[in-house]
Amino acid sequence: MKPQGQIPVVLSIAGSDSGGGAGIQADLKTWAGLGVFGTTALTCVTAQNPDEVSAIHPVPPRIVLAQIEAVRRGFPIAAVKTGMLFSAPIIQTVALFFKRSRIPHRVVDPVMIATSGACLLKPSAVRALCDQLLPRATVVTPNVPEAEILTGCALHSEADLHKAACIIQSRWGCAAVVKGGHIEGDRVMDIIGIGGETHTLVSRRVAVAETHGTGCTFSAALTAFLALGLPLLEAAREAKRFVHAALAQSRPAGSHHPLNFAARR
Repeated sequence: MKPQGQIPVVLSIAGSDSGGGAGIQADLKTWAGLGVFGTTALTCVTAQNPDEVSAIHPVPPRIVLAQIEAVRRGFPIAAVKTGMLFSAPIIQTVALFFKRSRIPHRVVDPVMIATSGACLLKPSAVRALCDQLLPRATVVTPNVPEAEILTGCALHSEADLHKAACIIQSRWGCAAVVKGGHIEGDRVMDIIGIGGETHTLVSRRVAVAETHGTGCTFSAALTAFLALGLPLLEAAREAKRFVHAALAQSRPAGSHHPLNFAARR
């Protein structure tokens, strides 16, 4: 039993976004707003803003592992999420940690392409992601382009999203949240595959100029709600509400409109 007043500890293994809207920065802002204690293991330093990624510098895998182990020794980790992992050696390091740890909730956001279009995962690392990390995940949260890479299927409709969620469950034995924001329409449909079944979550599309960081924010919110004790389906619903509110209540910062992590749901 947790001591009274103790909050869950969550861990993000991901890259840094110098623009502050995605990556480790988005994870920590999300977790601060949702009442969990965020810890981090940095995998890459990026030079980026919502328009571009101009440089990527990966952290050596041994330093990634040292960060993870330092957090593990210091805190009881209730849930962990991965974001930008970039290379096969980093993925292998994280997969080994997953294998050895007893963390009950392991959320894998298979970050492959930035909103700006920059490649955030080496092509040689895709196989390591599929062979070593996904089989050890509790849930994977791909967007449409990522789900197309994982399944080898073109996704154009709600039926396609259901099919992708089923393929991911069958192929890797983990739950899946296939996010449908890339499919045009006035509604955004996310399909959740759990226990061989699929469920549809629907929200009104928010008319915004920028969606930078929405994927990171969704997976971070999902991780937080799982750490707080919600079942996966309800955690996904709440995570979707969080992202919708952050988009709907975004405020300008210079020429950009980042997510509002303090938005009311």
